[in-house]
Amino acid sequence: MATILVVDDELGIRGLLSEILSDEGHTVELAEDASEARAARDRVRPDLVLLDIWMPDVDGISLLKEWGANGQLSMPVIMMSGHGTIDTAVEATKYGATAFLEKPITLQKLLRAVEQALVRPVPRQAGLPAGQGPGAGLIGGSLGSPGGLIGAAGGLLPRGQEPMGIGYDSHGAGLPVGGAPALASGPRAEQSFDLDRPLREARDAFEKSYFEFHLAKENGSMTRVAEKTGLERTHLYRKLKQLGVDLTRNKRGLS
Repeated sequence: MATILVVDDELGIRGLLSEILSDEGHTVELAEDASEARAARDRVRPDLVLLDIWMPDVDGISLLKEWGANGQLSMPVIMMSGHGTIDTAVEATKYGATAFLEKPITLQKLLRAVEQALVRPVPRQAGLPAGQGPGAGLIGGSLGSPGGLIGAAGGLLPRGQEPMGIGYDSHGAGLPVGGAPALASGPRAEQSFDLDRPLREARDAFEKSYFEFHLAKENGSMTRVAEKTGLERTHLYRKLKQLGVDLTRNKRGLS
C-alpha cells in the first residue's frame, strides 16, 4: 500500500477521499493549501499526490510547475478540478501530471486512477513533452454530486450509464448498482440499497454485494476475483473477511 497526499481546500472532499483511500489500505496525509502541501511533501515523501487545481493561495498547476522546476516531482501527481477544461488538462500533463480527474469523481474512477498512477514510472519534469494525447489522463466522475456515487441526493443517471456504485434519486433512495446489465440467470449485477443509514454502513453493504457478485460469477476463484477487482489477493481476502462475506458458499473457495 502507498502513502498518498491529498491536497484540497474543501474539508469535505479531503475527509471523503481520506476515508475511501484509507479503507483501501493506503496511508493518507492531508493538506488544505500549497503551503501545507509543500511541508507534507518534504516530510512524508508521498508515493502519490492528489492535487486540487483551484486553491485560495497558490493554485495546483503553479505548485505542480514549482515541484517540477525544483526537481521535486519524484512522485506521480493526479490533478483534480470541478471546473476543468481540455486546455487545463493538457497544461497539467505538460507539466508532469499523471492524470486529470474532473470533479465530481466516481469511486471506481478514483481508485482506477490511483492504481494506474502507482504503477507508472516517475513523471517527467516540467517543460518536457508529456508523450500522451490530451485525453490520456482525462477521467470524469461523480464523487459528491447529485446522482453520484457518494454525495447529495438528486438527479438520475441514464439507465445503463450508472457508475459502478451507489446512486441517489431525488428523495435519497437507493438506485440500482450499475456497470453491467442484469443477467438472465446467475449473480445479479443490479441491486437496490437502503441509503437511509450512515455512509460507512451504506458503503460496506455495497462492497459486500459487489464482492459476492464477482465471487459467484467467478465460481469462488479468488485469483480471478482479484484480477477483476484490481486488488492484491491477500488484501482481497482480508477485505472479504472484514465485510463478513461467506466464502464457504463458493464452489472453489480460495483458489
